[in-house]
Amino acid sequence: MPKKNALPTTLPRERAFLVGVEIRGEEGLLPLEESLDELALLSATAGLNVVGEATQRLQSRNPKTLIGKGKLEEVQALVEETRAEVLVFDDELSPRYQRELEEVFTDKVRVLDRTALILDIFAQHASTHEGSLQVELAQYEYRLPRLTRAWTHLARQAGGGGGRTGNGGVGLRGPGEKQLEVDRRDIRRRIDQLKGELEKVRAHRGRYREKRKRARIPVVALVGYTNAGKSTLLNRIAGADVHTADQLFATLDPTTRRVELTGGRVALFTDTVGFIQKLPTALVAAFRATLEEIAEAELLLHVIDSTHPSALAQSEAVLETLADLDAEHIPILTVLNKIDRFENPDEQAQAQSDYPDAIPASALTGAGMDGLLAAVHRKLYEAFTPVSVHLPFQEGALIALFHEYGQVEKVEHTRRGVRMEGRLPGRLLARFAPFDANRMPLALEAEEEE
Repeated sequence: MPKKNALPTTLPRERAFLVGVEIRGEEGLLPLEESLDELALLSATAGLNVVGEATQRLQSRNPKTLIGKGKLEEVQALVEETRAEVLVFDDELSPRYQRELEEVFTDKVRVLDRTALILDIFAQHASTHEGSLQVELAQYEYRLPRLTRAWTHLARQAGGGGGRTGNGGVGLRGPGEKQLEVDRRDIRRRIDQLKGELEKVRAHRGRYREKRKRARIPVVALVGYTNAGKSTLLNRIAGADVHTADQLFATLDPTTRRVELTGGRVALFTDTVGFIQKLPTALVAAFRATLEEIAEAELLLHVIDSTHPSALAQSEAVLETLADLDAEHIPILTVLNKIDRFENPDEQAQAQSDYPDAIPASALTGAGMDGLLAAVHRKLYEAFTPVSVHLPFQEGALIALFHEYGQVEKVEHTRRGVRMEGRLPGRLLARFAPFDANRMPLALEAEEEE
């Protein structure tokens, strides 16, 4: 029998109350209720125990507290009734909203938003030095404008060290403006240090990518909404051991594995951090070095959870993020994952009707893997796409690459470089995309014609 005064082995989970708001004309990709369901999953992943929720649809924001006065009073009552310790909003709160809401709920209830929650999850899941640096930078940049009332000394700042850090102590009253100014200076100094370290990481990744290009092994980046099954898919096709779990953002740090394709060819498959709607801007900026792996890939494998009721909206969120990363020019092969969960063929057929060119597969059971690898091989090595490029003379390596692996139909020398027309295999399209002759500025075209 346990000792009478023995301490519990784990801390009790904090009780969280969720609030979702929809502003007319600013509706998100997911309906309000489904977005709140996603927030509940994020809360659970962060180690919170959701005890209630409230929603409100508004014509416009309340300038002080976001939600209306009546709804605020209702939330206050529900928070007290459920004994909630954390109040989580489904959107990023401006520093002013944060301050006003903290005044309402005092120190008894911490006020968080979706961004703070995601940052906390990333801090818990960052397992490499690079991941920790990126998370710490995003945390500091998020917290800096919110220090006007929520003072937190640097000794207590989370820096990707894991644990339930929440909003870094939002709601704790500080010792005054003097200490706040000291903290602001320290945080700005630390932000500069982190950016410098991450720039070194970015440069190292750039050199590594150039080395891979010289080896002429194509890179396939796995992208998709969080929890779509990317890591499980990589484990299946590469015999990898990437951590997987049925939760959001189970994998944070990128993993690359060599995979043999149909016909004996090989490719490098890179698993990347999952996307999500309302992905915090600070995270996209902080994870630039990692996300560049996507922008430099020759093929994107877009993994979709085909059983999710909002699969189409999740797919749209992924494509929007790819556009933000300037990666929309890279060829995409769509994978409808988790088909093993369909109870009858009609359900699977319905899901596939939304993605007629997608490859149905199950990373869990291995179904469809041979067809998937064959499709990747065709995209990279067999499918030739017509292109017209204008290559500067200093891009001699690309000119040689076009002659060696492409089907050259026309070559024209100009004062600035070489115009080439022909067909290229899919694995090379991304490398030539920046030199698309059809996108060349009109002024340059006029200069060439003179």
